[in-house]
Amino acid sequence: MDWSELYTMQKQLDSYIEDQHELANKDVFREKYLALLVELGELANETRCFKFWSTKPRNKQSVILEEYVDGIHFILSLGLEKGYRYSSNSLVQPEDDETGQFNRVYDACISFYRKPLEENYNKLFDNYLQLGYLLGFDEQAVKDAYLSKNKINYKRQDEGY
Repeated sequence: MDWSELYTMQKQLDSYIEDQHELANKDVFREKYLALLVELGELANETRCFKFWSTKPRNKQSVILEEYVDGIHFILSLGLEKGYRYSSNSLVQPEDDETGQFNRVYDACISFYRKPLEENYNKLFDNYLQLGYLLGFDEQAVKDAYLSKNKINYKRQDEGY
């Protein structure tokens, strides 16, 4: 997928948030990193893939997709923060199940936070896209959900979220 449109939209949203909260000269990399970890946990919780002790079913795909694109928002934003743009068009098949892939994404997040290099950013993005694949999301579903959630994010800013 060509991510340029989403990067442009994310840059506009980030700028809007910076203006609303007077963050123009503040480095918020670590806050965005923590936000991504929180979103990843929320996503895992909706899938319930790790809850071996429970028989309660996973949430609806629409809820899981919305949580997934929350992570996309922060991954795009982190890339913009460091001047990186993901551009790979070849998704490598995941080597793991959902739980294993969540762990891979967490590991990639930590690697990128500790060493915010482009290589680590691309690995994070790759692993997150592989997770999306395992969750059953195609590129069009992800893009559509991102566009929808982006509008909601602006509305939330306007309402003092």
